[in-house]
This record gives sequence, C-alpha cells and structure tokens, in this order.
Amino acid sequence: MPTDPELATFAGGCFWCTEAAFKEVPGVQSVTAGYAGGDVPDPSYEEVSTGETGHAECVQIEYDPDTVSYVDLLGVFFRVHDPTQLNRQGPDVGSQYRSAIFAHDTTQRETAAEFIEILLAEDAYDEEIVTEIEDLDAFYPAEAYHQDYYEENPEDRYCTLYVEPKVKKVQAAFSEE
Repeated sequence: MPTDPELATFAGGCFWCTEAAFKEVPGVQSVTAGYAGGDVPDPSYEEVSTGETGHAECVQIEYDPDTVSYVDLLGVFFRVHDPTQLNRQGPDVGSQYRSAIFAHDTTQRETAAEFIEILLAEDAYDEEIVTEIEDLDAFYPAEAYHQDYYEENPEDRYCTLYVEPKVKKVQAAFSEE
C-alpha cells in the first residue's frame, strides 16, 4: 500500500529558484511557490515584496517519503541557497528572502534543528547559519504567474543567472547517486 504524501515548506530566497530546484528531486510530487511566516492573511506578491507583511517567499513541497526523506529535502535546501546570508539571497534583499524552515510538526522541527547542529559541528560554512526554524501557521500559494516560473520562462535573465545554476546543482547531486 503506498504511503500518503507528506509536506515540507522552505524559504531560501526567491521562490522561483527553490521551486525549480526541488522539482528535480526524485520523489517530489509537486512544488508550490507561496508565502509563509507573516501576519497578513492571503497576501499578494506586491504586499510581500514590501517586506512589511512578515512573510517569506517559500515553497511547499509534496513528497513521497518512501522515495525521498525529509532529511534528503533538508540537504537539497541547504545545497541550493546560502543559509549564512541574513535577509537576502544573491541580488534579492529583504526579510521576504530570509532563510527559514517552516516546520509542519514537532518531528520536522527537531529534525531540522539536528540537521543544522550537524552542519555546525562539521563547520560546513565559514559564516554563521542564520536559517530560522518556525512553526508553519499558514501557507498561501503565490499568484499563478509565479508557479512553474522557470519552466515557463527559461530564457528570462534572472532564470539563466540564478535559477539554472541551482537546478544544475541538484541534477548533478542526484545523478551521482
């Protein structure tokens, strides 16, 4: 009997980048760009972009835990963004681009904290990890034009400069397995 899919929600800068990268992971069934971590119900992109709603651009991943684990997804998350940059990723600046893990339950919260502790013990980064672990209160899907952005706009300059290298990094990681 197949296992029910599970959800994971991560914020690692622009959701176009993380959405496209996670779609490359075997066992990921869907990835939805959206917003989480803020105070405004059902915010728009324009509202989130001000940095005043408290939301982060994020992705919600539906995955098959028999094929890919939450720990594997954490590995991808930390591979495709810089968890040492406070409130920014590359050219994107503001709290809406923060590094955050939105835990769906206590197990995810504890697993994420343990994962970060391992990274710290291994001195995986030269700088301090600033990734926040927050309980997921609500996830709001982003507007339709943000969904599948890389697939729909592969020639967009932002996509070629920032999204494509992350996609290639994930493809290479999973081709090695």
